[in-house]
Amino acid sequence: MTTSHARDRAAAAGGISLALVAFAGFPLGDAVIKSMAGDWPAPAVAALRFSIGALALAVILFLREGRSGFRVNRPWLHMARGFTLFVGTLSFFSAIYIMPLADAVAISFVNPILTALFSGWFLKEKMPPRTWGATIIAFVGVLIMLRPNVAAFGWVAILPLISAFAMSTLLILNRMVSTQRSIFAAQFYIAFWAAIFLIIASLIGHWLVPVMTVPGAPDWDVVLRCLLVALTATGCHFLLFMATMRTTAAAIAPIVYIQLLIATAISVFVFGDPIDRTAMFGGLLIIFSGLLLWRSARRANTVLEA
Repeated sequence: MTTSHARDRAAAAGGISLALVAFAGFPLGDAVIKSMAGDWPAPAVAALRFSIGALALAVILFLREGRSGFRVNRPWLHMARGFTLFVGTLSFFSAIYIMPLADAVAISFVNPILTALFSGWFLKEKMPPRTWGATIIAFVGVLIMLRPNVAAFGWVAILPLISAFAMSTLLILNRMVSTQRSIFAAQFYIAFWAAIFLIIASLIGHWLVPVMTVPGAPDWDVVLRCLLVALTATGCHFLLFMATMRTTAAAIAPIVYIQLLIATAISVFVFGDPIDRTAMFGGLLIIFSGLLLWRSARRANTVLEA
């Protein structure tokens, strides 16, 4: 095995590790968002969260790179990334306002399958058999663990499906701009455009949709929780972007299932939702799929050390 090939495998292992940390952090922010149901409309909460994130990233980008840091190639791609994040965030926030957190997360877990398909169609990336196997095993675990029934939730179940489609598209677009010279610029622009689209959606919702009417300025605790979500989610998106610079989008996709285990733990210990033995078996399948990827990454590190 050549040194170049060993280096590529080690980079892929590092990408999987970064994706693991990133995906593990997202359910924590989802739980905080769900706690604001009834306090402020979902579009307004999402707009505030991304406005805070964009402002913080703008300051960091300016301090690190000055005005030149805001100049990027192919700005339309960054706008597209922001739009997909807007769609994914708004649909998922709305879903967890209405549905149990674990159910919304489960239904959205068509994401890895879509990402694997999209990466093959648009990026010509090949997903190795081990990754296909891990994805299939994990998805079966999702079906066993939560037995998501789209018909049971009616039209609301469409929201996490829309979110899954949007976030799969986002992973592909992230891969397309992974050669961007500035990671901070790439992260700023996705947050900036997402905030713009969410502000527009909040204004339209306030005027046209009664349940989205903004009652007034948010309470301090709503601002504080949005700040917390902005910090954690921005950090997770940053790690996820770094992961796409090290490995393929298809390889990263199965790692998303770690969110299910964390979301289920939150549902059980925070929101009091019960979990039965069948669901626990599904969780074990998801853990097993993660171990398959971990074993592959461990082999890469062993080759590099040798």
